[in-house]
Amino acid sequence: MNKREAPARGYADLHEHIERLDAAGLLYRIDAPVNKDTEMHPLVRWQFRGSIPEKDRKAFLFTNIVDSTGRKYDIPVIVGALAVNPEVYRIGMNVPTLDDIGPAWERGMAHPIAPRIVENAPVHDIVLTGDDLEGPGKGLESLPIPISTPGFDAAPYLTMTSVVTRDPVSGIHNIGTYRGQLKSPTRLGMMMLVNLRAGGLEHWKKNSKTDKPMPIAIVLGCPPLVAFQGPQKLRIDVDEYTVAGGIAGEPINVTQAKTVDLLVPAEAEVVIEGFVDPKYLEPEGPFGESHGYVALEDYNLVIEVTAITRRKDAVLTSIISQVTPSESSVVKKLAYEPLYLRHLRDHLGIKGVKRVVMHEALTNLRKVVFIVFERGVPQSEVWRALYGTITLQAPIGKFVIALSDDIDPDNADAVFWAMSYRCNPIEDTKVVPYREQGHAPRSEEVPTPESALLIDATLKKPMPPLALPKKEYMENAKVLWEKIGLPLLKPEMPWYGYSLGDWSEEWDNNAKQAADGKWMERSESYRQRKRSGVIPNTPVRSIEGKDE
Repeated sequence: MNKREAPARGYADLHEHIERLDAAGLLYRIDAPVNKDTEMHPLVRWQFRGSIPEKDRKAFLFTNIVDSTGRKYDIPVIVGALAVNPEVYRIGMNVPTLDDIGPAWERGMAHPIAPRIVENAPVHDIVLTGDDLEGPGKGLESLPIPISTPGFDAAPYLTMTSVVTRDPVSGIHNIGTYRGQLKSPTRLGMMMLVNLRAGGLEHWKKNSKTDKPMPIAIVLGCPPLVAFQGPQKLRIDVDEYTVAGGIAGEPINVTQAKTVDLLVPAEAEVVIEGFVDPKYLEPEGPFGESHGYVALEDYNLVIEVTAITRRKDAVLTSIISQVTPSESSVVKKLAYEPLYLRHLRDHLGIKGVKRVVMHEALTNLRKVVFIVFERGVPQSEVWRALYGTITLQAPIGKFVIALSDDIDPDNADAVFWAMSYRCNPIEDTKVVPYREQGHAPRSEEVPTPESALLIDATLKKPMPPLALPKKEYMENAKVLWEKIGLPLLKPEMPWYGYSLGDWSEEWDNNAKQAADGKWMERSESYRQRKRSGVIPNTPVRSIEGKDE
């Protein structure tokens, strides 16, 4: 990494990203006063709980922020700027289509690019240390941090964080997304999940062995390509700055923090620097968590703040999490699904895998995973994929369901249909014991082990066609529907019939003849095929086939 003045860059910082969202019609600007403690997150939450179509969700930029004490803040807050829907995420990834998101992640992981150190970084326009942090209304209190789940959360929480730590042995930087509870102008609590093997927590464990406080930098708002690294689950020994550079196709600009020996994004909006206590933990929570339940009090890390640095025109980021779908689940879904597809297809060499889809609504991605296969894939490959899915991350995959590619995994009715007619539970399901509970609600002190249920709901043999009109007839009827002026249609797969392998050319010709109004021309042929000595419901081909 070469130290130099900030060069021109091709990736967007948060300000440029906001401009792109605005140009795409994906931004609401709210200039009216909004209470960050009681109104901000509930207002944005309605996008996810008010039957607003996913494509119509937008980011909210709040410019006139107050709190419940009447305090006014001079820093805007943006909620939903990173992944309120897939299109917002696509813009942040700087790729032309949604289909390019997965390949961009693959490129970043396969071809990492080291960051470059720069001086005179925008994040150091304003530097607060010492007395500038201490006292009422200063330090953390001066930041407009919202309450995410009013009525349940114990305090305002940092949510859309990019938490930078460094391995004290290897020196590799890690970027994680962890929640942070405000406790005083210079103190906060932070939860790093043990059972998800958070990189920052592993660094803290190594530091604690030396009894030295761990340096930490909490970034609030940075270039989206950097922000996306935190929710992604890369190996702990991977420097996420290099993966972000690989996606960008150029080095990410970083700069030396002011009071801790860490590199932070040069174009960051706000950075909270400090040290984590190596020995003592404090109660943290309750807080509404991304698994959809309120997380109760746990003992978690304690951070003493040593500096807050910011841009002159800083904008804080906050994220909608808790009950899914949410911004938190969208950002994970678009990162995890390509990761799992690459794991099955490229690392394990499984043939015929077309998609990996994680169920989002209410279940929060980790519990229900669908694997979509090409038709005709051997069952040995299906089962290799089912077992392979639960090997990548211990908490992911409580119910793993294999489907053929005619089934839309986002349509629960279609999935239930496949399970009902393509799965024999005694042959096509397996229970795997002793799985981690993962990120889930708990009240007991020690989570009990869970299990996983693997389900093969793929086509095992040819079946008769789906009993809906063929595609051309449904398309013609749709034209007629619209011509008549009937209500707007939203086609839902399956909306037309198609062959599932058990269908003959003769039957196809008969159906065509019927649709042409010539069905009576077969009357004599039926007479000639009559039989005696058979019982009702006997398949015709089981008798006529024996005559051949």
